[in-house]
Amino acid sequence: MLPKLSVLGRTKLLRESSTTFLESNSQDFQTFYYNQTLEHFNYRPESYTTFQQRYVMNFKYWSGAISSAPIFAYLGAEGDLDYEMPVIGFLTDNAHQFKALLVYIEALWGISSIWIKRGGPQKHELVGISTLLKLLQIMQSFIWRNACFRLKYLHVALGALASSAPILYFDDVTPQNGYYSIVTKDFSEASESCYETIRESWSEIDRVASEPNGLSILSQKSLNNAYELKYYLEVGYTMAAQFDDPPSYPVTMICSGINGAPEGTDVLSRIFAGVIALRGNMSCYSINAAGFSIQTVGDTNSPDLSVETVEGWAWQKLQVIRCSEMVMPIGCGENDTMFPLAPFDLTTFIHYCTTSYGVLPRPHWVTTYYGGHNIELILSRFGSNIIFSNGVLKNISQTIVVIPTVNGSHCLDIVPVKSTDPEWLVMQRKAEVDIIDSWISQYNADLHAMKK
Repeated sequence: MLPKLSVLGRTKLLRESSTTFLESNSQDFQTFYYNQTLEHFNYRPESYTTFQQRYVMNFKYWSGAISSAPIFAYLGAEGDLDYEMPVIGFLTDNAHQFKALLVYIEALWGISSIWIKRGGPQKHELVGISTLLKLLQIMQSFIWRNACFRLKYLHVALGALASSAPILYFDDVTPQNGYYSIVTKDFSEASESCYETIRESWSEIDRVASEPNGLSILSQKSLNNAYELKYYLEVGYTMAAQFDDPPSYPVTMICSGINGAPEGTDVLSRIFAGVIALRGNMSCYSINAAGFSIQTVGDTNSPDLSVETVEGWAWQKLQVIRCSEMVMPIGCGENDTMFPLAPFDLTTFIHYCTTSYGVLPRPHWVTTYYGGHNIELILSRFGSNIIFSNGVLKNISQTIVVIPTVNGSHCLDIVPVKSTDPEWLVMQRKAEVDIIDSWISQYNADLHAMKK
């Protein structure tokens, strides 16, 4: 399973009505479309095909270009902006202080920016965003969620807050089991007995499934195979760990359910108790077919994903991110995590991509194009003005710094401020804002000195 790079795993923060975020906030947010070029790196006639790329602007807090006020730009993830914008609070929370113009750019596979399914490498998206920002004369921007954009387009982006930055999960830079090891660590730290129960459950699922009517025993609704149940649970555990937000802490919720089952309860009943603790006692549980987010039947807090978005996410996950250039070798070894054995095999992966999509993966492209090996040495020589709160664990230079989300979760620092936020999260965001403020002050000082 490929980890979700978006903030959209936080289903409780998603809209609960048919009115979209942009519709209900139309006075502050204005929607525009840009005729984006499909292919920026060759000159064949079909490369000049264009599509409508959506972007949204908020002028409410902006004091204007004359005042040298900054522009904050959010680069969309794997969802469309109607679902992402309610969950992105860092820009609006700090726009007043900086008197900033806000720009939200939809990813090329978003529902309103459907990209023709013949290309999709990340370099095309980044140069497309650069073209759009230059068209808007946004040349003093601060980019949220993309360190790579800052590294490649320093003349457009003055800085980046990389809240989702698995920049080292390519080639052989990071162990294959890195992601699943962290998920395992989260559960074992929450409860050793919970961790052991989950670890034992996979073989128990296989055992029961192999019995006569075993699949019916495992589910009130017939399963096609044991894999479906295991995949559902795997997604549930990984999403709980990845989005283990305070104050509810989904990992703790699952483990409380597992550990709270009466003494003598069998392994699978304990597992089901963990599902109930997280999702509630439902008559039927289901998962979105594309693995976009965990949902329960009848859960009014879950998004009503359209067919286009589901298909777009499946394509983006399997083709754009993994089957083209961003090959992330994620897998599980034998007994090195709480999950079943599932090693990453490049030969099998190449066969899957070529037979399914006619796409030949380029497993070494990311480390060739952006680097990855000896990242501290390399970035310290050509990078600057990047804050990592995920993906990198120590400062690389004086201007490429880490403010880790030690007790938090994926993208937690950029979601909206809440009254229940713990003090460490408040201080983390303050540190990020202080650094951004120093970047702006330094840039304006340098610009003023240059004009003398």
